[in-house]
Amino acid sequence: MLQPASGRVWIWFSVMLALSLSIMPLPHQFEPFRPDWLAMVLIYWALALPHRANVGTAWVAGLLLDVLLGSTLGVRAMAMAITTYLAAFQFQKIRNFSLWQQAFIIGLLSLVGKLTIFWAEHLFGRASLNLAYFWSTLSTMLIWPWVFLVLRKVRRRFNIK
Repeated sequence: MLQPASGRVWIWFSVMLALSLSIMPLPHQFEPFRPDWLAMVLIYWALALPHRANVGTAWVAGLLLDVLLGSTLGVRAMAMAITTYLAAFQFQKIRNFSLWQQAFIIGLLSLVGKLTIFWAEHLFGRASLNLAYFWSTLSTMLIWPWVFLVLRKVRRRFNIK
């Protein structure tokens, strides 16, 4: 069994897995439906262990995503930090909702993240609004219950506190 610091190892492992899923190539027709893997993982950890995964964690993970995607540095970091902050700010309420109610809230948080990214990219003149851009919010909502259950099982299995 790993030492108590191993909790951070598992959190960062799940973040790295989410980053990998975020850049994994998809067929062109499925690209608009790519779930926001990183946001879901960060929000889960912010809800489950707000003292371990917080806005700083989200900022670093967002910067890594910016680097991996080759986008304007700090845009996704800001979006991840804002969505994680909003989730962590109300974590006690959100944790008491059913999974499908949580999925709706996660969808709204994903939408906030998407709008933040669009706004920031628009400031740099690199954005054009296409309604397909928001389809990922729906897929994020639909996948949230399974992401939640898998990460909860990991948290309980490895006794992450």
